[in-house]
Amino acid sequence: MLLTISCMRPEGAAWPASDLGYLLHKNPSRIQTFEQSYGVAHVLYPEAGDDRCTAALLLEIDPVRLVRGKSKSTPEFSLGQYVNDRPYAASSLVSVAISTVFGTALHGRCKQRPELAETALPLRIELPAVPCKGGAEYAERVFAPLGWTVVATPLPLDPAFPDWGDSHYLRLELTGTLRLSDALSHLYVLLPVLDGSKHYWLDTAEIDKLLRFGEGWLTTHPEREWITRRYLTRRHTLVRAALARLAELDDADPEELGAIEHDIDDEGAGVETTSSAPDLGREVSAAATELAATSSLADEDSGAARLPGSASRAATIGAGAVISGQATDLGPVSGGTGDPVPATDPRAEASCSAEAGERGPSLAVLRRAAVHRALLSAGASRVLDLGCGQGALLLELVADRAFTEIVGIDVSMRELKIAARRLRRAPEWQSRRVTLRQGALTYTDAALRGYDAAVLMEVIEHVDAPRLQALEHAVFGAAAPGAVVVTTPNSEYNVRYDGLDAGAFRHSDHRFEWSRAEFADWANRVGGTYGYVVRFEPIGPEDAEVGASTQMAVFTKRDGKNGDEKGVA
Repeated sequence: MLLTISCMRPEGAAWPASDLGYLLHKNPSRIQTFEQSYGVAHVLYPEAGDDRCTAALLLEIDPVRLVRGKSKSTPEFSLGQYVNDRPYAASSLVSVAISTVFGTALHGRCKQRPELAETALPLRIELPAVPCKGGAEYAERVFAPLGWTVVATPLPLDPAFPDWGDSHYLRLELTGTLRLSDALSHLYVLLPVLDGSKHYWLDTAEIDKLLRFGEGWLTTHPEREWITRRYLTRRHTLVRAALARLAELDDADPEELGAIEHDIDDEGAGVETTSSAPDLGREVSAAATELAATSSLADEDSGAARLPGSASRAATIGAGAVISGQATDLGPVSGGTGDPVPATDPRAEASCSAEAGERGPSLAVLRRAAVHRALLSAGASRVLDLGCGQGALLLELVADRAFTEIVGIDVSMRELKIAARRLRRAPEWQSRRVTLRQGALTYTDAALRGYDAAVLMEVIEHVDAPRLQALEHAVFGAAAPGAVVVTTPNSEYNVRYDGLDAGAFRHSDHRFEWSRAEFADWANRVGGTYGYVVRFEPIGPEDAEVGASTQMAVFTKRDGKNGDEKGVA
């Protein structure tokens, strides 16, 4: 099994190509040998000149070592355990060798030449035999989007019998100008993906490896779902958890990636439970059952489902985030479905990001930053995130010590569960200041009174128009925080999105989308009714004709005695 990495010195470069040895931490002047659990790895340099340098990783696989430790119940037939392609075809064995032999280079570290580790180098990578049952097309699909020029040549089953056709092995040649650490991370992840199997048992640690070595490229890869499934050898529980975490990194909806409602914690892998902190999966199930049982109890005034009584339940999630099924009216903001409501549309994010620059912040990032600034400007320390979804804004706010108490509310238990998992990864000093509660925004709740500010970020457009007045009363009248920050799409900007038909909404769950004038009319009416003054702010790059993609209104409560604003707008 052979892997060669060649580096060519760019014209005018002050360093010789043989400096590749510094990056790999392997001296070109001698052969080095490294014992592996499955055999021996050799590193040698067939050439090491000023203009071109080639490092070779040669693996000698011992089939007996591969079999050692397998149980008698292993499904492979006896001869197949010893006679197979593992010693010859690049697979997860090469990935392990890369991480153990070239580990420093894989992590992008080089004490002697740190500037070279950050430099994109002209590289050529060759692998004589790569298993890929999808053929050359699959190799092209996974490597080309990463900047590689791919030459994948199918190998014949037997050169002596051409009529037999090609095998599922490829000779793979990759050329491109990339950092060496990026090139190695591509190989580490994608060689097992093309092979579709691994030589070792997979557990949850494999998800961390995928995300660690896929950092910076996997979230934007057009084949990321297929890569994830193949890398985790179709272990469905692991795949779902990995896709959900990828969605978090990319501010996407997990359902878009096939990450269904329950995650790996629900499968009993890592949820710590005590008598005071029941299992989250059982908690969600109980809440769903209660919701189903009460959904037929309609309120005659509003025509919406209510949850009567005062029973409540709470579960401590990780280090302090609390999710509670509160005794309040539950009328789903999403129009009665209870389905998750994505805060953004992928087309809008991509378009705005492109306008802001190739590597500029996405619209979601700009929106959260604008809301964050508005809350600080209002002097808020106790904040409600109404319709918090999967907790993207919560994670941003808890990192700021200016906010001493943050409550996230959403109608969807599924969304709250994802938010709770994300908060578990935050430091304890952050997550202990957050409480997650289930509830609708169209009903009043006395527990929400007295907060400094409330946020409705990309929420109101998901409310049916006849129920919008109920939301206004619940938020501005009953809860009456010192400030309210509202963001919503600017419908005028929709014409700037490719593929969005005239009159179409950015998301299928949107009940309406307002122009700037319509939003201003609504905000001024609500402010006048409930004693708030309003200012407006665009979010995202502004177009001279249609404005910005997102519009924000900041409501500041007037002092009831003198009519002055309460707080700073």
